[in-house]
Parts: sequence; structure tokens; C-alpha cells
Amino acid sequence: MRTMRIHTAVFPVLLLAACGAVAAQSVPGEASLGKTDVALNLYGAFTPKVSNDGASQSPSNSAGGMVELRHIANPILGFEGTYSFNRADQHYSSGLAITCPIGVNPCAPPAEITVKSNAHELTLDWVPSIHFANVRPFGVLGLGVLLNVPSGGQMNTQTATKAVYVYGAGLDWGLLPHLGLRLQYRGNLYNAPRVSTLYTSIDKFTQTSEPMIGVYLRL
Repeated sequence: MRTMRIHTAVFPVLLLAACGAVAAQSVPGEASLGKTDVALNLYGAFTPKVSNDGASQSPSNSAGGMVELRHIANPILGFEGTYSFNRADQHYSSGLAITCPIGVNPCAPPAEITVKSNAHELTLDWVPSIHFANVRPFGVLGLGVLLNVPSGGQMNTQTATKAVYVYGAGLDWGLLPHLGLRLQYRGNLYNAPRVSTLYTSIDKFTQTSEPMIGVYLRL
């Protein structure tokens, strides 16, 4: 678990390093149009229950935060890197197969179990946009990795690592020359994580909806 926490701690550092390399590149002849900004966002994470063969898994809805580093070279060429974090407790109900402890057979799963966990997400996204007056509508399409990490001290748990597909749209509203408000919606598509070793996986795609509000600082 200690090693896991160390790995999780370095993810934001690696993300910022990768995004810095992206932001440093510009399109020939369009350097004057290049815009780089960093943003801090707050969001709500809403995930529906998923069921399969009488089993169900219900993630808890929660609040979270996201850091973005974005570079816009022109309306078509825009990229960003993100790191986000939120609580992601998983509730499992009866109907799931259970792995029996050694020497105990048969055994029955509890009617319900909750695994307390945290969700860490890293993404790289394409960001097309247009700009007029002091607003910039934009789209988001990306790919990343989602880690559901159980809180310490829980037995029969494991970290679940899943690929995540990101889509969304939003609006930047400039308030000052280098400061503005960012409103956006992001949807995350991924396979339901298995954070309990007692129960089998639901093995179904699910979606987390994330309405966001934040502020950006243009560099």
C-alpha cells in the first residue's frame, strides 16, 4: 500500500511534465495565436448503478477537483493534460459470486458490502475551439487511465486500473486579460472497476457525468 501511495503521488508530476512538452510545441507561423493556460476546477461526479446477472454495483456520487494544463495553437490544434481526484466508494449487492476463504465451502456473500476508495484520473485530450469577443466555446475528446484505489486498512480489496474515454464541451469566459471562468461538462466512459477481491466483476461499461466550474489563468 505504501508503494501504491508513492506511485499515485508522482502522477500529477509526470502529467505536468508531459503537458509542458506539448505546450512547448507550436505551429509554424501561428506563434502569435498560441494560448497556454492552467485551470482549477470543481465538479460533481455522478455514476449510475450497473447490473449484470442479478448482481449490482452502485458507485457513490461525490465532489472532486481537476487540474488542467491546456495549449491552444489554433481552432483545430488544441491539447490539454488533466489530473482529477474524487471519492469513489463502491457498493456491491447480493447476487455476485464470491471467492470462499480456504477451508470454508460453501460460503455465501454478505447481502451488501461497501469498499471505500478514491478515484485518480489522468487524461490527454484534443480540444478544438473557436474564439469571439471574450468567450471561447470548446470541445473535448480524449483518452486516459482511471485508478480506483481502496482506502487503507480494508481487507480483501485491490486497486482497479481502467482505460477511460473522455468527451465533453464547455465555454471559457474571459473576465480579465489573463483570468477567466471555465464552465464545462465531461463524460467518462470505462469498464466498472472491481475493487473487492471477494466478488466477481460486473464487467460492464459505465459512465460518470461531471459538470464542472473553474477558473483559468492564461500564461
